[in-house]
Amino acid sequence: MWTLIQDEILGMKWLNRLIGQMLSFFGLNTENRIGGSIQFLLYDTIKIMVLLAVLILIISYIQSYFPPERSKKILGRFTGLGARIVAALLGTVTPFCSCSSIPLFIGFTSAGLPLGVTFSFLISSPMVDLGSLVLLMSIFGWKVAVVYVVSGLVIAVSGGSLIEKLHLENQVEEFIRRGKAVDLPQEELTVKDRMQYAWEQVVSTAKKVAPYVLIGVGIGAFIHNWIPEEFIIKLLGTGNPLGVVIATIAGVPMYADIFGTIPIAEALLAKGAQLGVVLSFMMGVTTLSVPSMIMLRKAIKPKLLGVFVDICTVGIIIVGYFFNAIQFLLV
Repeated sequence: MWTLIQDEILGMKWLNRLIGQMLSFFGLNTENRIGGSIQFLLYDTIKIMVLLAVLILIISYIQSYFPPERSKKILGRFTGLGARIVAALLGTVTPFCSCSSIPLFIGFTSAGLPLGVTFSFLISSPMVDLGSLVLLMSIFGWKVAVVYVVSGLVIAVSGGSLIEKLHLENQVEEFIRRGKAVDLPQEELTVKDRMQYAWEQVVSTAKKVAPYVLIGVGIGAFIHNWIPEEFIIKLLGTGNPLGVVIATIAGVPMYADIFGTIPIAEALLAKGAQLGVVLSFMMGVTTLSVPSMIMLRKAIKPKLLGVFVDICTVGIIIVGYFFNAIQFLLV
């Protein structure tokens, strides 16, 4: 029953077969590179966008109960490790990319929340969310998805704890430290209001991420059908102990969210890349992209930015090697 759910509902394998039959009907051979690339493009684009719409609708409805002001109040009730854990968990129901998380991070910091708490949120928000859990389940299975999300939460909580221990509050830009958070009154939304908000988020997010999904699917199709398997195995397979490091660094110049990296990860894994390598690449793209680092630099000073990057990089690399070590248990 679970295999049926994973393959036919989450993975939408029926769609792949249908597209293959349609392409064959029009005379395209899906066994060759061109036909296979077209099938990959159509299948992954439709699958990801459909899952994207459903997930954002559900997650945004949940998120309507956690506006920034209410999130600040929730976080303010906790202290120490508990506050960092709650912040990391709140990150799973907030925006889907790092650039969207930074304004919330600034608001939380201006509200006087401890720096470790705000950084636990900042690390968790782009790296792990409910959408990533479902999408990873559709591609890699529930074991990989759960361990990925737990690993991301561990990095977020550990990173926030370390930053708090280092007492780097003076490394936050002055205008944020002196900023005053405005506590706005919260109106009670009706079910209709929440559904309208959720639908608006679907449309808005789909417009923003669609280009990255298309780019990601295009790269995935190229990897899947045009790059020799031997090359991928040599570069990112078990024969290269530095594969995790290479994948993490390679993900930094890119800017995408979990939805744009999934097709690339899927193609790399199919070609023989190690699981830890693939997941390190995904974490590197979603957490350490250059555009988000440029935005974050406006809020914090170089020393704190360097600590943040170092913590995330080391954490991602450790997680990558951990996944490589237990891959045989997960796949």
